[in-house]
Amino acid sequence: MKGGIGQLMKQAQKMQEQMQQAQKDMAKEIVTGESGGGMVRITMNCRHEVQGINIDDAVIADDKDMLEDLIVAAFNDAVRRVESTVQEKFSGMATGLSLPPGMKLPF
Repeated sequence: MKGGIGQLMKQAQKMQEQMQQAQKDMAKEIVTGESGGGMVRITMNCRHEVQGINIDDAVIADDKDMLEDLIVAAFNDAVRRVESTVQEKFSGMATGLSLPPGMKLPF
């Protein structure tokens, strides 16, 4: 039993190191959310930090309410893309960790 706990702790430490590296990598991973067929684009890293906004000139001439709606939609699309990218990146992180039945991460 003691060896099993020691091995589990080693695996958990290795996973923690992998998580820290993955979090650093996520700051470099960039996604772009769009709305209005690409008329509004928001670029965001996978730490949910907005890197930039691009608004097509044709939208600026239109009404303010529509522009606001397009910005919100582009932002929400970017957030969904970040979540999807993060999920893909972290999905296999705990596969090699043999946890006892019923034990889930985080502890």
